[in-house]
Amino acid sequence: MSIYGVHKLCRSALHDLSVREALKADPVATLDKFPLTAEEKQLLLAGDVAKLWEMGASGFLLSYLTRWELLGLTVPVYCDRIRQAKDWRYPDGGEMITSGREGQEHIRT
Repeated sequence: MSIYGVHKLCRSALHDLSVREALKADPVATLDKFPLTAEEKQLLLAGDVAKLWEMGASGFLLSYLTRWELLGLTVPVYCDRIRQAKDWRYPDGGEMITSGREGQEHIRT
């Protein structure tokens, strides 16, 4: 797994207009220019941000792709898909608490 390549792609898309244009014109050829595994390429082409996140990709960096609706990812699509991710911190299926006092208490226990 090269998750670094996924992060590099996301950062390049943010900072480089030519990468954004290439992703829109020919995403397969563009992804071939990054150090990605075959699985990562497949997941990116499918817009499967949940699986990429589960594999260790940064949800923050993945969200850069929504700014220009790259790889079929709009903000609503990204949000729906990322919510489907299984949180590795809770292998027993417990729900993650992300805000408020309750969340702070949960982190301490």
